[in-house]
Amino acid sequence: MLAQPARGVLGPAGGTGTAAGSGEAALEENPFYGKYRHKIQELRRWALREAAANAAGGLGSKTSKGGFTKDKTLDSILNVEMVKEKSAEEITQIWNQYFSAKDTVYAVIPADKFDLMWKRAQKCPSFLYALPRKEGYEFFVGQWSGTELHFTSLINVQTQGETAPSQLVLYHYPDLQEEKGIVLMTAEMDSKFLVVHDAQCLANQVQLFYGTDRSDTYGLVETFNHRSSEFKYMSVIAELEQSGLGKELGSGQASDKS
Repeated sequence: MLAQPARGVLGPAGGTGTAAGSGEAALEENPFYGKYRHKIQELRRWALREAAANAAGGLGSKTSKGGFTKDKTLDSILNVEMVKEKSAEEITQIWNQYFSAKDTVYAVIPADKFDLMWKRAQKCPSFLYALPRKEGYEFFVGQWSGTELHFTSLINVQTQGETAPSQLVLYHYPDLQEEKGIVLMTAEMDSKFLVVHDAQCLANQVQLFYGTDRSDTYGLVETFNHRSSEFKYMSVIAELEQSGLGKELGSGQASDKS
């Protein structure tokens, strides 16, 4: 049995379902509502531009300017050839111990879970995430670029437009997926905008929406990517609160650095 993902990065993907319109009246009173309601399409346009930039080789150069490591490989962190002699459990322990003293997010993901997430990411490379804040929720877009998942906030898009850099990158390493049945993950973030708790929250949501067995939950991702006119961002908040992630992560929010 593999060790559980470290620091709660990848939480349970289950939870009870919810209707898309649940709690809409209350959510409209959220102080972030008016600010973001008319910006969802702009956020999607940013994600599409990121995808186009990646196809043209532009995303890597953009991220490196923001202080992120360009073309970060597993070999730059771990001696891959050496650990191939070890079991999945031993590699998991090494990975967790190495990052436990670092101010970052990390996890060991079962191969079958990552395979599901990866297949869905190919069909639906972007999604809108809600980060709990003291006053309500702040919205982030996540855009897959290869096995990297880049995030930027809606405020970032508003102020910088198509040049908005990533504020968080999740690096997934499938190097050992076939042989050991695990995928290693770690992250880099812009500490001017996010703290580790924020990154944990966003990483949890990746499994909630991309790794779920519930068709209704993943259906939100499909709608965002393929039927954007039908997408209601309030459904994301409702899903978070029904799953328990919204309340749990919101109560642990130490500060709002946006």
